[in-house]
Amino acid sequence: MDIFEAFESNVRGYCRMFPAVFKTAKDHLLIDEHDNRYIDFFAGAGALNYGHNPEPLKSKLIEYLSQDGVTHALDMSTSAKRELLKTFNNVILEPRGLNYKIMFPGPTGTNSVEAALKLARKITGRHNVVSFTNGFHGMTLGSLALTGNGGKRAGAGVPLHNVTHMPFCNYLGSEADTIGTLERYIEDSSSGMDLPAAFILESVQAEGGVNVATKQWLEDLFKLARKYDILVIMDDIQVGCGRTGPFFSFEAFGLEPDIICLSKSLSGYGLPMALTLMKPEHDIFEPGEHNGTFRGHNAAFVTATAAIKEYWEDDSLSKKVNRHSKIIRDVLLDIAADFDADVEVRGRGMIQGIHFEDPKIASGISQEAYKRGLIIETSGPSDEVVKLLPPLTICESALQEGLEILKESSRAVLESPTLV
Repeated sequence: MDIFEAFESNVRGYCRMFPAVFKTAKDHLLIDEHDNRYIDFFAGAGALNYGHNPEPLKSKLIEYLSQDGVTHALDMSTSAKRELLKTFNNVILEPRGLNYKIMFPGPTGTNSVEAALKLARKITGRHNVVSFTNGFHGMTLGSLALTGNGGKRAGAGVPLHNVTHMPFCNYLGSEADTIGTLERYIEDSSSGMDLPAAFILESVQAEGGVNVATKQWLEDLFKLARKYDILVIMDDIQVGCGRTGPFFSFEAFGLEPDIICLSKSLSGYGLPMALTLMKPEHDIFEPGEHNGTFRGHNAAFVTATAAIKEYWEDDSLSKKVNRHSKIIRDVLLDIAADFDADVEVRGRGMIQGIHFEDPKIASGISQEAYKRGLIIETSGPSDEVVKLLPPLTICESALQEGLEILKESSRAVLESPTLV
């Protein structure tokens, strides 16, 4: 570890939470240089929905590279890109009755969000975008302006403008009409809010503390957007690609956003890749108006195509996520019942968490879990939520083993206040 301390920037973060040197990984396991095995309930912050080195994807990647397949091509046409476009349309979009043009904005989630912002402002001619409390959309300046977390925002070093932050679903309590409040701001010319170009949101706020938008709230928000000719940008970067069950987190509600941001598990292998989907009538960028050197990451195209064909040509993975969701929730409810303090279980599908009033409890559970061989992170404004992101493909026995470690870790913190 001395090498990392000596040469790597102080900005590093996750390695402080999980201070091992990892050497190999497979499926749901991370293995360090001392052959210690860790069950991974972190999954690359949602970038590894299909686990580490999934064989159906690895074999396609090795085959492609062994044939000297193109790895970098900017936005030039390649056989790998053509196969991805065709597969994404035939397997993901068409069966869901969705019609979107596909943009390759750059390799990461924040690239997708930045492209969506620029496009929405170009379409509408308006500058203001409404984002929501506790939202997280990225670390570049446009995305960071949307993000609620004060610590992350402070890192910008400059004022972050052209965004209005409004209350997310249940932010003011379940009785508050946050959509009505938002409409009052929009309709009142003296509210101080400029008519937005777009609303941007996550249906489940992952980094913000596993906050779940209700079906009614989402439907009302979309109706409000249509009423005032405001675009809806759905950030499905962490909770898409099956994390909540269906491929898109919003599809169970019958909603069709104007623009969709995807990344993280889109490549299926942890390779950087992002897409920005827009309805055809919104495809108004001029050639080269938005570009980036690494938007043509063909190795990621290969694994993304393989992932879609392997996991999304039927609904077996979605059904597995739904089964495992119930198992996870039952265990989290049991853990919550052990604590006298105000504790809340949150989430959908295989993104779930336990919210504690005292953030030290959540961090203590994460630390105890690591000592016992489970990688699990915290989230929320003060890291007060223990957040579960197991691979969607994890076998039930490994899921149960990880949940048992989580229960043991929670008991340890509950019984030994010194651990927090």
